[in-house]
Amino acid sequence: MTPLRPALLGFVSLVAASARADPDAVVRAALAAEARLDTRQALALFLEAVAARPADAFLQQKLARQYSDLMVELPTREEQRAAVAQALVHSRRAAELEPQSAENVLSVAICLGKLGVLSGTRDKIRYSRELRAEAERALTLDPGYAWAHHILGRWHHEVAELSGTARLVVKLFYGGLPGASHAEAVRHLGRAVELEPGQLKHHLELGLALAGAGQPGPARVAIQRGLEMPSREKHDEAAKARARAVLERLPAAS
Repeated sequence: MTPLRPALLGFVSLVAASARADPDAVVRAALAAEARLDTRQALALFLEAVAARPADAFLQQKLARQYSDLMVELPTREEQRAAVAQALVHSRRAAELEPQSAENVLSVAICLGKLGVLSGTRDKIRYSRELRAEAERALTLDPGYAWAHHILGRWHHEVAELSGTARLVVKLFYGGLPGASHAEAVRHLGRAVELEPGQLKHHLELGLALAGAGQPGPARVAIQRGLEMPSREKHDEAAKARARAVLERLPAAS
């Protein structure tokens, strides 16, 4: 695994070799930093908490989340990939410690997806296969888990969008990918919206899937609904930017 560059590690230098006197206070401070979207401070504190409690699946998953969120703040592809690789290490550890936790299992899938974006074709295909398997496992553990539906829906949408030429290349040189369809993308993302109607990213991704399925009217409605909702999380603005780009290309409503 590529180690994190010194520039990335500088901000965690405050983490001591041993845990503070009150580990619970460290966790509370870490959660507070996460809530205010201060990823670097949350990462430093969760690193300290995990040093004190390495077998705590909750803390491992939280640490994975901070490394994953940090990706958007890093200037180079190398640093981004190193951060996501660290996120994958800790998400896998959380899933090993609590294999029946749908959230921990899905965290692995999310990290695989992000790592795939930053990887070459061979690794991208491998990560994509594993992502689907982990998302399906999370959904088996918790059929009502909105984010498992979201990730599976997005996977179906992105794979279904591959051109015929791209599919042929993937099949000939990399063994192909599992079957995907726009209908499954819409079904899973529609279910995510039903389960968590207040989550703007579910609406936005449903809109993108509907656009891919050739339903511009419903796509426009779903995207506009998501855009109207206030941004509250780390990746909300990036999700809105992707959706706006698609919305601009949709046929005008008649």
